[in-house]
Amino acid sequence: MADRSAVRIVDSADVAADAQLGAGTSVWHLAQVREGAQLGANCIIGRGAYVGTGVVMGDHCKVQNYALVYEPARLADGVFIGPAVVLTNDTYPRAINPDGSIKSADDWEPVGVTVERGASIGARATCVAPVTVGAWATVAAGAVVVKDVPAYALVAGVPARRLGWVGEAGHPLVAGEGPGDWVCPVTGERYAESDGKLFKESV
Repeated sequence: MADRSAVRIVDSADVAADAQLGAGTSVWHLAQVREGAQLGANCIIGRGAYVGTGVVMGDHCKVQNYALVYEPARLADGVFIGPAVVLTNDTYPRAINPDGSIKSADDWEPVGVTVERGASIGARATCVAPVTVGAWATVAAGAVVVKDVPAYALVAGVPARRLGWVGEAGHPLVAGEGPGDWVCPVTGERYAESDGKLFKESV
């Protein structure tokens, strides 16, 4: 059993004995963390959230109320998963096989969603595996992500499409002086767009 001395798990939560929880992590009412899950330090698992078997989560992640993070999802440091978000894991879902027998774990291969550092998935969005949401990207509430999201992209809609760019502070970037130049209105940090990708400029 992992050391639980530095974590908070409320009585109504269901946390597997072999799940690993980093120091300062909190698991709230009615949440479930399955076998073999690995959660980093200072994570928050909200009410009624589900973290699947073997899911790996970095430090400082937030999984809000009733979100469903199905295995084999991988979340980097600082990822935000909004309320009622779903990260799926079955490309061709069926309850039964063609012969009518109920599907077992041996009848399908789980595929995961990867969410890179600092990215945010808005409330009730669905990410259809296998997809990767790039670092610091933002998926708008209610979006359905069916293809990879570039780093710093702001995507919305069904299916999700890029509407613009966001900075590491989470705010939409504004156009700079030249073509492909973008500026964060909060921090003043500058970004450059090239070939459909965005890069943060070094200071």
